[in-house]
Amino acid sequence: METLLRAALVAWLRADPSLAAEINTVAEEAPSRASLPWLGVAASASADWSVKGAAGREVRIALEFHFRGDDPAAGATIAQAIEDRIAALPRTQDGFDVASIVFLRSRVEQRSGNTRAALVEYRVRLLAT
Repeated sequence: METLLRAALVAWLRADPSLAAEINTVAEEAPSRASLPWLGVAASASADWSVKGAAGREVRIALEFHFRGDDPAAGATIAQAIEDRIAALPRTQDGFDVASIVFLRSRVEQRSGNTRAALVEYRVRLLAT
């Protein structure tokens, strides 16, 4: 289910017209060739979250938004739009249902070359359908 969630989340983020206007690419991993800004799945891990009669997974997933800017607040509007879109992921997906999506933490850092990265991490609980 973890792989299915990753694919569904990337497709959901790519399908948002307002994000598509602001981000050059949304990838499952760091894209090999993409100009800033871009968004990618940084990592994921899952554990059993089964219930009586249904297989389940608790998935920890982190996404990283890379952008350029001098201002520490640069990218904040886009980062918030990304978080809003993740929270709105449809609960019924092919192969699983989303029981909950919980924001866990975020981190923003300045990197070399006047670039910045914002990482957001979520806990997503899934039940197989």
